[in-house]
Amino acid sequence: MLTKGPSAPVRRRRLPHLRVNRFDLFAGLGYLALAVLVLSGQWRNTQSGYLIKSGQDQTMWEWFFAVTAHSVANLENPLGTNLQNFPAGVNMMANTAMFGVGVPFTPITLLFGPTVTFVLVLTLGLAATALGWYWLFSRELVESKFAASIGGLCCGFAPAMISHANAHPNFVVLVLLPVIAGQLIRMARRAGAAGARSRIRDAVVLGLLVAMQIALGEEPLLIFALSFGLFAVVYYLHAPRLGLRALRRVTPTVLLAAVLTLVLTVIPLWWQFFGPQSYRSIDHGPMGNDLKAIVQFPSESLGGMFSPGQYVAINETEQNAYFGWPLLLLVAATAALLWRDRLVRAAVAVIAVFGVLSLGAVAMLGKRSTGVELPWRWAEKVPLLNTVLESRLTMAAIPAIAVILALATDRAVRAWRESPIDWRPLAWFGTLACALLPLVPTVLPVIERAPTPEFFAGGAVREYVRDGSVVMVPPPRPADARALRWQADAGFDFPLAGGYFVGPTGTQKKGIYGPEMRPTTALLIQAQDTGVVPPIGDEERAQMLNDLNFWQADVLVLPATANGDTLSATVTRLLGFGPTRVDDVWVWNVRALR
Repeated sequence: MLTKGPSAPVRRRRLPHLRVNRFDLFAGLGYLALAVLVLSGQWRNTQSGYLIKSGQDQTMWEWFFAVTAHSVANLENPLGTNLQNFPAGVNMMANTAMFGVGVPFTPITLLFGPTVTFVLVLTLGLAATALGWYWLFSRELVESKFAASIGGLCCGFAPAMISHANAHPNFVVLVLLPVIAGQLIRMARRAGAAGARSRIRDAVVLGLLVAMQIALGEEPLLIFALSFGLFAVVYYLHAPRLGLRALRRVTPTVLLAAVLTLVLTVIPLWWQFFGPQSYRSIDHGPMGNDLKAIVQFPSESLGGMFSPGQYVAINETEQNAYFGWPLLLLVAATAALLWRDRLVRAAVAVIAVFGVLSLGAVAMLGKRSTGVELPWRWAEKVPLLNTVLESRLTMAAIPAIAVILALATDRAVRAWRESPIDWRPLAWFGTLACALLPLVPTVLPVIERAPTPEFFAGGAVREYVRDGSVVMVPPPRPADARALRWQADAGFDFPLAGGYFVGPTGTQKKGIYGPEMRPTTALLIQAQDTGVVPPIGDEERAQMLNDLNFWQADVLVLPATANGDTLSATVTRLLGFGPTRVDDVWVWNVRALR
């Protein structure tokens, strides 16, 4: 055995450490602070606060996170559940449940509730998306970290991102997209020199990244893949042979990555497209951007406060363009000045193509048809594309705009360093500030939501449910999904008839929002909307019994609601007996009727 002498030097193994640039840290903290500010209204009240512009989507997403945590905690299959839309259930994979955050955030949901998970995911999504693009730009696009930070700011806090932050975490948590882009860029750069081991490593990394993005959101991944492909094609147009050579070299690695992705996701993807309650396509109807939406300011911005335009958005959560005319003018002028840069030409191609596609099949101006037919008329017939809301295609233009601004800012920074008295860099910084200032986001508005009825919160509902469902009067649906929160607050001790989800209808398995309308549901909605008890005869009573059997109903519950007296009288006439008051709701025990 060899031993070291007393004078032999002792080698100490140095542990690797991660070096973080100060500006990187500053950028990350700045993005996080802005994200917290935008969602500060919800953060101040995670018990009963509600993002009012989300419609019923916040309730739906909180339910997704809550039921995922419930499934994980109880070792149940999270891909499907019958806790709403009983007894058929809901295909969770076909409903963008975001298992990529829902599963790892299970401890947070169980400890602090789904509202905390919801606002935390949105906050981290905005900040991390901005940081992801900043990281890509600072490593692959520009030398100036300040220029990269401007690009990251544009990507993470664009009007579309703020709009979706009201309700759609799957279009806010986009941090993996710039990471995937960076991986593809590095693969293309070293394709000729990479050995077999390096290619396998690249394929594994890319496959894992894509599989993770599928677990976060497939629609953003599809839009990104199409736009990145177009960007690459235009980028290599000046040297097609070089582009073909790069394509040939990376194709085997990309194919291997695709195989790995499929292996990792085959079970959830099978469940999504072929499992219970799956659907083949969903018809959204016309969902294109109005031409005015391209140049107007978003509602949740400084520009929207002081210079609001005509309301032409699909809804408050789908303001997917709204770049504002100052920014568009600046981008157009900058692109013209930098046209010789092929990165700029590729970015302009993405902005133009996806901007036109986002307008839908027919151009609209001020919510009036212009009669001009557009390419989406044919594109929407392509499988998978026909499930995309065409308005969202504008989001592909966000990183393309950021590329142009970052490149121009990088040049201005270099010029300013070379000559601090040069007026042109200062002119650029001033013009950029004027273009971005109207788009500075404001705090998303929050209201107080009504508390969960004591009948559910206190657990009295358990005494009325055995193996059947709770039927709300009227059943929950996309227009009123409050019962989903009540069910979650009751610990998922009972299933609900109806709900807010996407599921199949008809023999062609077309996707629709919410369950198929049952006759009794339609009758109760009519009574609530009109405030008048509808005519009720033997046919309506027979339909009621048939629907109760379909729902396997144990109990009907009427909480405090609009036109509650009318609803109570309607159900009483249908059943032939009156309700019982339990805590703060009216209850009809109908277990014996089925």
